[in-house]
Amino acid sequence: MILITNDDGIVAPGIRALVEVASKFGEVIVVAPDSPQSGQGHAITINQPLKLRKVNIFPGIDSYECSGTPVDCVKLAKNVLMKDKKIDLCLSGINHGANASINIIYSGTMSAAMEASLEKIDSIGFSLLDMSFDADFSAAKHYAEKIINSVLKNPMNGCKLLNVNIPSGKLEDINGIKVCRQGDGTWIEEFQEGTDPRGEKYYWLTGKFVSFEPEHMDDHDIIALKSKYVSVVPSNHDLTHHTAIKDFKYMETL
Repeated sequence: MILITNDDGIVAPGIRALVEVASKFGEVIVVAPDSPQSGQGHAITINQPLKLRKVNIFPGIDSYECSGTPVDCVKLAKNVLMKDKKIDLCLSGINHGANASINIIYSGTMSAAMEASLEKIDSIGFSLLDMSFDADFSAAKHYAEKIINSVLKNPMNGCKLLNVNIPSGKLEDINGIKVCRQGDGTWIEEFQEGTDPRGEKYYWLTGKFVSFEPEHMDDHDIIALKSKYVSVVPSNHDLTHHTAIKDFKYMETL
């Protein structure tokens, strides 16, 4: 059984593209937010009840819209809808917009896949570097099919989570796949100030992404995508700064 979710909402074109691809490989169930949840990260709903409603969006496929976050969707799928069934693979996306580099921290798309991986389910998050609602998903579907097929034939073993980003453009413009590490970068943020109709101030977050990678380094997802490769980053949940442990050993003598 393949579980599909996303953070753009159940009616987003990206999830429809992913459903079309995944359906070639077996039985599919869709559990996705009933509204856009971009940037929700690993948020879960604890202060209000969650609602699941069966919908007829993808012909022949059991589909449910959820009132909660992408992570809520995965939790409900595993613990309620598929309580007595095995989920062989969780696919999240195809996201409208990049989730490379530090974006994995903020991404609802990747957090949904990460939640499944925490449950020892092989999981892949797919993102297309095109924010538009009418983006062309042809190349993304092509590479998603290749990657899904490879994972089903070759179990992921120790690593349960892949972060896949696909450059925008036509299929012939993409040079192939690069398996690489997560690039180092950050967002330089600004808040645009305005006044609403009631005379109250509001702030709208904006900004731009900046890479910290030296120009000579070419083993990360930022440069892979810039060079028109699909980036595949094996990812993990361990946030330990392992090399820094020795630097703080002195605290054991305090």
